[in-house]
Amino acid sequence: MNTSRPKVKRSRALGIPLTPKCVKYFEARPYPPGQHGRGRKQTSDYKVRLLEKQRLRAQYDISEKQLRNAFDKASKVVGQKTGEALVADLETRLDAVVLRSGFARTIYQARQTVTHRHVVVNGRRVDKPSFRVRPGDVVSIAERSRAKQPFAVAAAGAHASERTAPYLEVRLADLEARLLRMPERAEVPVVCEEQLVVEHYSR
Repeated sequence: MNTSRPKVKRSRALGIPLTPKCVKYFEARPYPPGQHGRGRKQTSDYKVRLLEKQRLRAQYDISEKQLRNAFDKASKVVGQKTGEALVADLETRLDAVVLRSGFARTIYQARQTVTHRHVVVNGRRVDKPSFRVRPGDVVSIAERSRAKQPFAVAAAGAHASERTAPYLEVRLADLEARLLRMPERAEVPVVCEEQLVVEHYSR
């Protein structure tokens, strides 16, 4: 069963490729799916903000409730723009750290890696993708899991070039990463105008 097709349609609807496999399909048809996809031009401020919120949700593969909770938390941060605080918080989710460390190819694979108990934080197994990693925390692939094919591929650097981030200290051969500090917005490779997301939730 080809499970990439729904992601292709979703990528076209949101205007961003959600996985590496989606890129070629998205580039061939960079407009929404459906009979009238190419001709859809009607929009509104609400639609623009809604689309931006949906884009952010899709790139972290989280539910509406999870994003809303993250927004509520970010809105209480003092001394930082709410949108930037929101992205920084989402970026410290365990599945996001696994992805940026180069241990997985996509956010979907990263989530599965966590839920299948292959990930250890500070020496303890954690199976919640929403777990927040704090500066100083060490994230690694469990010793018994490292011989598995996906992690052997990752350790060889298959996903490293586009995934590693300056706020992470990654030892890819050891499948280990440390969060050095909170991410800055300019360092996070998500495609999103986060201020529109803030406006959507603040309306």
